[in-house]
Amino acid sequence: MAVSETYISLLVMAGTILITATCRRWNRQYMYNKPSGYCFFLELFGAFQVCACTQELCLLADLPPKPQMALTLTYIFTVLHGLTLPDSVTNPSSSFQLLCKGDIRAKTWLLQTSAQFTGAVLANVYVRSLSEVIPNHSKALAAHCNNPIQTSIGNAFILELLFSFLFHMSLLQFESTSDRIKVHLIALLITVLVYEGGHLTGAIFNPALAFSLHINCFSEKFWDYVLVYWVAPCVGSVMVFILWDEVLPLLQGRT
Repeated sequence: MAVSETYISLLVMAGTILITATCRRWNRQYMYNKPSGYCFFLELFGAFQVCACTQELCLLADLPPKPQMALTLTYIFTVLHGLTLPDSVTNPSSSFQLLCKGDIRAKTWLLQTSAQFTGAVLANVYVRSLSEVIPNHSKALAAHCNNPIQTSIGNAFILELLFSFLFHMSLLQFESTSDRIKVHLIALLITVLVYEGGHLTGAIFNPALAFSLHINCFSEKFWDYVLVYWVAPCVGSVMVFILWDEVLPLLQGRT
């Protein structure tokens, strides 16, 4: 990848974060007294930023030295997402876990999930539009399915479920940690998961992000991708809820 293209991608990601910050400020000023609208746009803008920046990060995957540079950028931008998107869930499997735990009502879950997928689609349109107007930036989105699954569907399902389980279990473990430290711990975890499973499934464990990154694959191999990138993360997040809120208290009560 040329140096100029690298700078373009970094500038696009920085610009995307600034755009999202502006939109979130508008949401606080004009929608805060309208809970449904505020919730919807909070998730939409958060998912938009994560999906758009991740698509740009994919362009930088081959930067030398490999894979150190790509992993470093993954860590840095995950930290930035954590710092700039407070209160946003951005992950439908996390919203599904909150629903199962009873922390949010069905209406809020529907709002969050629909907003997350809307943000994912808008990010796809946004990056595609940029690729048409910015020179040397035409590879941001493949015109066909660039299959990220490099193993069997069964193995991919287990891997995405495991990634989601580890991610959500860690979120619970980090609940009592200060926010400044928590964002770095989460970023480190995500970077490790990407390193371990990125070459097999992409290590996405976020249904909205998977849809935005591989929307053409969903149209070509819909059920396989739904199973791996939608069902598996949701099952993993619910397994954490069952273990944390049901099994562990039961075991502790017997000791």
